[in-house]
Amino acid sequence: MAEGRPGPSKAKKPRATFKNPKRLTDEELLNALMYSSDEDDDFLGELGNLSDTEADILLEQGVSDSEEDDTDDDDEDRETSSQPEVAEADEPMGADADENIPNWTDDHMDMKDFPFTKNNELLVPIPDGNKPINYFRMIFDDVFLNLIVEETNHYAEEVFLGVGVSEKSRITRWKPVTADEMLTFVALLLHTGTIKLNRLHDYWKGHPLFNLKCFSVHMSRDRFLLILRCLHFVRNPADGERPNDRLYKIRPVINFFNDKISTIYYPGKELSLDESMVLWRGRLIFRQYIKNKRHKYGIKLYMLTEPNGIVLNSMVYTGALDDSGEKGHTKKVVLNLLKDYFGSGHSVYMDNFYNSYELANDLTKRENYCTGTLSKKRKNNPEEVVVKKLKKGETVARYANNTMIGKWKDKRDVLYISNEYQNDMVEYVDKRNRTKEKPVPIFHYNKHMGGVDRQNQLNSYYPCERKCIRWYKKLGIHFFPTHAIECIFAA
Repeated sequence: MAEGRPGPSKAKKPRATFKNPKRLTDEELLNALMYSSDEDDDFLGELGNLSDTEADILLEQGVSDSEEDDTDDDDEDRETSSQPEVAEADEPMGADADENIPNWTDDHMDMKDFPFTKNNELLVPIPDGNKPINYFRMIFDDVFLNLIVEETNHYAEEVFLGVGVSEKSRITRWKPVTADEMLTFVALLLHTGTIKLNRLHDYWKGHPLFNLKCFSVHMSRDRFLLILRCLHFVRNPADGERPNDRLYKIRPVINFFNDKISTIYYPGKELSLDESMVLWRGRLIFRQYIKNKRHKYGIKLYMLTEPNGIVLNSMVYTGALDDSGEKGHTKKVVLNLLKDYFGSGHSVYMDNFYNSYELANDLTKRENYCTGTLSKKRKNNPEEVVVKKLKKGETVARYANNTMIGKWKDKRDVLYISNEYQNDMVEYVDKRNRTKEKPVPIFHYNKHMGGVDRQNQLNSYYPCERKCIRWYKKLGIHFFPTHAIECIFAA
């Protein structure tokens, strides 16, 4: 080729062409988020393939964990990552909001005395035998089993008569389940939490390394998987009918356990209120992300418990559009969970996600105490307490309308509120056997606040939920060990 003479040009690469994807309407997209149930990660895109730690970096850049001390101060994390609307959760509700503006003073006042007027007791006769299984049957009674049996059998018929069922489908071998068989199914399901294997099929393997005869003796593998496939708690709506309740598939289970506990057991004076997470990384419109939880992605539960972990009442957060997801929703959550315990002199312990002056004032009117940490962003906080600079070990407090708001300097500033305790100091012995002092409200908060954390810890030892099942089944099954564990406390 002559020098300077251009050579043959390279063949042009054909441009890649992509078909325009089908664009979903707003209604189709909403339905996909609300009613798609499989726990897959495809919908998560880039975050779906990351570990929780990597996802934290993407979602929470610039947010660092502060050093742990006697209290948790993660209110800001929850406001930014879980549900932004809760930053205004402390707005007073009702026509008399203007009358609740406090006049803060540094004069100590005597707190109102609300004596505890109830007894910590079973409200029904102690069952014969006084063993955990007797208390288990008290909670998981025939009414509950018959509810599941009826709805499961009805749903199995819908699946069997559905379009696309072949002759070789497992559903063609369906036989109506009975209450006794359902009880066996629940027992085996709970037992999968005590013996941890990767797959459900492994519990029925005959290999010497497995060979768990208790499963195959009581129920065949195919029968167990078939009942799990058809497990249902409520009738599906008719074609074209759109349910108003996002939790309609699981609502009967939530209501049953809440009502059952309230009719058979009355708690002691101290109660704690906190949120818990049920792991769920699939697509769901009310899936939450909370940075400081063990399960960061999932379905958020609000729980009222005793300090030992017994769950008394629970709610599921379904987004900003539900009855308690609007402005001021944390106050609604607290009042809803406590509705059966007003006027009895209970001491309720909550963290800074819930506490506010307005809530403390409201609980005072209902003759209940509240104590816990407080966010500095709350409305009607005393300015002189919020901005006060303290040295380590120092405190400052102000009083108004039977409510005390104080600040204590430990490893960092801790803001707290109480309508039960004044800002007195109490001695305690730390883990290194050193005698120290801390405010009385913080001392009692640390002592009684861990009910939900204890319940989560106990649940983590016996996990019987499984991935790749429908979200409502996973949530329903989550309540089984939650309340089964309580039977051990009762016995």
